[in-house]
This record gives sequence, C-alpha cells and structure tokens, in this order.
Amino acid sequence: MAHIDILDTTIRDGQQALWGMRMTAGMALPVAPIIDRTGYSTIDLTASSLFEVLVRSCRENPWDGMDLLVQAMPRTPKRAGMRSNAAVSFGVTPDALMDAWMRQLAIHGCRSFWVYDVLFNIDKMLRLAKVSKEFGATCAGALMFTLSPVHTDEYYADKVKKLAASPDIDSILIYDTAGVLEKERLSTLVPALIAEARGKPIELHANNILGQSGKAYLDAVDLGVTVLHTSTRPLANGPAVPSVQMFAHNLEMLGHTHDLDLSLLPPVADHFEKVGRAAGYLINQNNEYDVLAIQHQIPGGMVGTFKANLAQHDMQDRLPDVLRETAVVRRELGYPGMATPFSQIVGIQAVLNIVSGKRYEIVTDEVIAYAAGFYGEMVAPIEPNVLDRIMSSPRAKDVLANPPENPSIEELRKRHGTDNDDELILRALVPEADLEKMRAAGSVKQNFPLMSSPELDQVQKLMRLARTPSLQATIGMMQLELIRQEG
Repeated sequence: MAHIDILDTTIRDGQQALWGMRMTAGMALPVAPIIDRTGYSTIDLTASSLFEVLVRSCRENPWDGMDLLVQAMPRTPKRAGMRSNAAVSFGVTPDALMDAWMRQLAIHGCRSFWVYDVLFNIDKMLRLAKVSKEFGATCAGALMFTLSPVHTDEYYADKVKKLAASPDIDSILIYDTAGVLEKERLSTLVPALIAEARGKPIELHANNILGQSGKAYLDAVDLGVTVLHTSTRPLANGPAVPSVQMFAHNLEMLGHTHDLDLSLLPPVADHFEKVGRAAGYLINQNNEYDVLAIQHQIPGGMVGTFKANLAQHDMQDRLPDVLRETAVVRRELGYPGMATPFSQIVGIQAVLNIVSGKRYEIVTDEVIAYAAGFYGEMVAPIEPNVLDRIMSSPRAKDVLANPPENPSIEELRKRHGTDNDDELILRALVPEADLEKMRAAGSVKQNFPLMSSPELDQVQKLMRLARTPSLQATIGMMQLELIRQEG
C-alpha cells in the first residue's frame, strides 16, 4: 500500500479545460481558504495563457487577482506552469523574458513550478529550474506524453535521465494531455522512468478525454507514481483530470492513504457548480471512448476552437474531416507532441487544409518556423514532399529571414517603456489596447453573483444565442429589457 500526495488543479487546469481560462479571482476566492485547508500537496494556480485571457476577456489584472488568491491560501504551496521557450504566443519568447516571468511569479507567491518543452530543449528547461531555486521553489520537469512510433519508453527515459541529473529538478511529471495512457503502456513506461529518476518522485497528470484516466491513475500508483493531479468534480473529467472525489474514494477502497480532509470537498464542489451554472460554463463533464481521439490526440479544449473556426466558413459539418486531417498532418510533421504550441500549430494547419480544399496551399508562419528548427530539434523529420511545400510557400522567405531574437532584459524594458517587471510581462503578453480596457474596468472584483433560477437560466441562454443589441423578455407579470454591452 502507498501514501499518495494529491495536487489540486481546479483553479488552473480544470478551468482552463472547461471554462476557457475565464475563471476570475472572485469566482474562486470564497472557497480558496477551504481548498487551502483540504490537505493538497500543491495547488496548481496559474500559467501565462490564463494571464492573457484574464486581461483580454475578463478585464481583470491577473497580478492583482493572483495576489488575492495567494493571500487566501497561505498554507499550501502554489504552482505555476512554464513553457520553456514561450509565454503566450505560438512563437518563441526571449530567454530574458522567460526568466523575468518566472521571477515575478515567485515574487507574487509561487513556490512550485512545472517546466515543459514539447521538443525537449533540456537546456532551457534547466535554466528556468535554476531560476526557481533563487526563491527556494521546487520544480517539476515535465514529460509531455504522446503516442507515436518515435515516442518510445527509451525516448522518455533518456529525457528523464538528463532532467533528473540536475539538482534543480525535484520531481518528474508525466503530462498526458490527450488521456491516452493505459495500463499496458504504463507498465513499461513508469519503471523505465523510475530507473532514471534518481529517486525523485514521479507525478502524473492525465486529462480524462477518453474516460480512462481514473483507472490509469490507480495503475500508476501500483507502479510507483506518488503524486496525482485531480480537480473538484464540477471542473473535472472530460478534457480535465479525474475528480478528487472519485480518486480519493478509489485510493481508500484499495488500501492506499492520503492527507485530504474529505469533509471539505463538498462545499468547494457546490460552490464551483453554482459558479459554472451562473456563468453558463461547462460543469460535470464525462467523455466516451473514441478511437479517433487516440489518432489525433487533440487536447479537449481545442475541439471547441475547431468548431468556431469552421463556423466562420459555414463548414461545421466538416469537424470529423478536420480531426482526421489533424492526425495526418501530425504524422507528416514528424509527430510533434500534441501540447501547446504544437497542438495548435498542427490543428490550425489541418483546418486550413480542409477549408482551402488544397492541402498546404496556405501554410502558417508557425509551421514554417517549426520546419526551420526555430522551436528546437524535431522528434522525427518532416516528410520530404510536405517539407518542400512548406518551404516553397509565399511566406517562407520572410519567416526564414527573421529568426527569433534574444534581447537582454534591459533591452526589453527599454522597448516596452517600463522598469516594472510586472508591467513588462503584461505589455509583452497583451496589446496595449487590451491593457487600457483592463485598467478602465477597475480593481479586481472579489465575488461573483451566484443568483440562478430556471427563468434566469433561460434569459442567459437567450442572450448567448441572440445577435441583437437588446432583448425583451416577459416572465409572468415581469418584463425585462436586457441591453448587450460590448467590450
């Protein structure tokens, strides 16, 4: 029997997968102290993509919201995620800005980080891990897991060997974005990783897209994984990780132990279910097993993006074609792991191939940059005929003539007109026009209205569907006129 540490991902991954990263601080603050007392080993709190969405879609200063959440959860270490060579964009971010980003997250209270690079630029991962040690933080080196002919156990074990050799890496995180890990593969993968991990703990994060990650978690525990990532039930499953409610139950049924106070789980779940219903966001998701999902391995949240892209061309019925095309494009591009940025790069190219009606007639700048090696060393070569089409595309010459720059922090501060690195991060991530709207919206709202009724739910549904600037509704003896405010 084993003692298992459970990490909470509700505020970061759960809402990223199900709410499109639109959880404001006020949505979480009422139950943040309860989450803090529950007994989690770590609370997964934020990432750069959340910062961008909070500014652009929610008009909320993410630094201020983060400060409020950190203050509300003083007991449990807070974690942030770092892509080693990029912040928000699908391009490449200067090293100095990545270092500054990690330092500012630490200054604001993060004492745990996970660092990843889909192409395994190990030197960049280790550089950031060293920065985390300036603040006494722990750092997990992540393996972005994917199924392909080239992503073998030996491939991943070699990466673990290089990561674990650094004193700045404290644990190894298996991150299964597509939820494809099952017992057969775990039974060979986990022992291979443990053999190279130098005794450092192995963590597992597996999105439950295929509905099999809950079972994979239990199999992983039997094989020696000691840290598992979960979320409160309303923000679990589907494209998110398994629920803490069911995982803790299953651990106990099998004789394993944990540190959670299970009596604190219901109020947190009840709160987020109410928030989700009031905001009109997804809650309580469950997915069925889909063999096509194993082929394309698209993270769950991206399917919604595909639908939106196709709707712009009145081609919603072509979604199955896009999913199949994504699997083909991924193979042609040398099987990049399907996590940010490559899940988006591969997926967008697949959409363009379907919409244009001619494969690779339109090639994105990011595909060209990937083919040029700007993101790092590819896992496998691009198929020659596809590489020829990419490099002969109209944009190829310009992209190749402008490789990623790597300015110093002093140059970046001068370029963005600030010596305040909090402000520098925001200006580098988000256009100034969006920052002005964020500032105009005022301070962070520390609560979220939870009023809900069948009638209000119907009105909210109408407002989401309506395209007119105003809507009149009659409910019994009451008449309402709702006016849409843009921006």
